[in-house]
Amino acid sequence: MRDRFEGIFEDIFVGQPTDPVRAARQAMRPPLRRRFYEQASVGDGENGFAILVDSKPVRSPARRPLEAPTRPLAAAIAAEWQAQPEFIDPARMPLTRLANSIIDGVTSSPLPVRAEIVKYLGSDLLFYRADAPEELVHRQSQHWDRVIAWARDELQARFVLAQGVVHGAQPDHAMAAADAAIPRDPWRLGAVHAIMTLTGSALLALAVAHGCLSAEQAWTAAHVDEDWNMEQWGRDPLALERRLFRRAEMDAAAIVLALTKPGL
Repeated sequence: MRDRFEGIFEDIFVGQPTDPVRAARQAMRPPLRRRFYEQASVGDGENGFAILVDSKPVRSPARRPLEAPTRPLAAAIAAEWQAQPEFIDPARMPLTRLANSIIDGVTSSPLPVRAEIVKYLGSDLLFYRADAPEELVHRQSQHWDRVIAWARDELQARFVLAQGVVHGAQPDHAMAAADAAIPRDPWRLGAVHAIMTLTGSALLALAVAHGCLSAEQAWTAAHVDEDWNMEQWGRDPLALERRLFRRAEMDAAAIVLALTKPGL
């Protein structure tokens, strides 16, 4: 029997822009739905732990059950729903958005996601270094060299560094070793992919997934060049506003990695 919740959940996130900062400035953002439930909670699902509102299962935009593989992760997602005030704002629900993308886009088709990560590894941000000024060269080395060393020592992936932007092919053995470190679990795979797109570096994403870097350290490393340019030419308020939104996305991916470790 249909009830008042039927068809509502998936519509909440359909058509919502991925960058609400830009959407707000262009007056393109769809109207928000009024909160229609009292309590968000966690229950047993068919394939994990289900997120419930007023005991009804939430669904993704593709009408799949919104379920997480561990109870702590499901509780974190449910907390986003509980925290919504009068209106449900997807822009303030990064963990739910990431969960939707994993459930609808990664679990059924993981191979293209892995292939994109491997493609990033072929020309990773961390491989291309500035030759001047000295302070920028130092900052890149300070934040990036430890990740290169981790890949060499822990993954047995010996990557080749270059100065400038001229592409250099990476050794096959390094690519194969890094490929083997990409998570197979769809939730961890989706989180790594999210961090990669946010930082521009697959190697930083793998470093976070394997505990070499914290999310904070990876975020700082990803913005070495941007921060340097802002110091020289001035701060860009719009870029900083967008960065704040993207940082919430980064934190959501880090939460997924932290709460999908074996044993939880």
